[in-house]
Amino acid sequence: MGTAEETAGGEAQAWGEVTPDAARRLLIAAVEAFAERGYHATTTRDIAGRAGMSPAALYIHYKTKEELLHRISRIGHEKALEILRTASRREGTARERLADAVSSFVRWHAGGRTTARVVQYELDSLGPDARAEILALRRQCDDEVRGIIEDGVAAGEFDVLDVKGTTLAVLSLCIDVARWFNVDGPWTPDEVGALYADLVLRMVGEK
Repeated sequence: MGTAEETAGGEAQAWGEVTPDAARRLLIAAVEAFAERGYHATTTRDIAGRAGMSPAALYIHYKTKEELLHRISRIGHEKALEILRTASRREGTARERLADAVSSFVRWHAGGRTTARVVQYELDSLGPDARAEILALRRQCDDEVRGIIEDGVAAGEFDVLDVKGTTLAVLSLCIDVARWFNVDGPWTPDEVGALYADLVLRMVGEK
C-alpha cells in the first residue's frame, strides 16, 4: 500500500464518523439502495426498510432523501480529497507522488465501489446549493492532481502538452474503476491500483 493511506478504508469500515448508530444505519442503507436502484427510483421507505426501521424514524435524522445523498456525497468527496492531498503533499518526486495518488485513489474506488458509485455518479441528483458544494470539493481534487503533473513538467519528469486535459483523463480513469470493479474478479484493489499507477505514468510520458 502506498504512503498515502486509504483514509476511507473499506466499505465495512466506512461511515464511522456518522452518529448516532441509527443515522449511520440509515446512511449505509441509502448507499446500498442508491447504488442498486438509483437515487430517483429509491424511496425513503426503501431506505428505512433496509435499515430495519420505520419510515417515520428516518425523518428524525434526515429531513429529506436529498439530505442523505448530500451527506454521502460530502463525506465521500472529503475522503477522496484527503487521499489525493496526502499523496500530493508527501515528500518525493512528482513521479512518486503521482503514482501514490493514483494507486491510493484507485484502491478507494475499488475497495469502496458501492459507495464510490453513488458519490461519483449521483451528482446531478443534488439540488443547486448541495451540488455547488460538491463541485467545489471536486475542483480541489482536480487541483491536487494537476499540481503534481505541473510539478513533474517543471522538473522535466513528465512530457505533457495539455496539463488540464491530462488531469481530467487521469481522474476519469481512476473514477471509472468503481463502475466495473468486481470483488470476485481476477484483481484485488491493490493490484488494480498498481496497474493504473503504471498506466498513468506511461500516459504522462515519464522520462
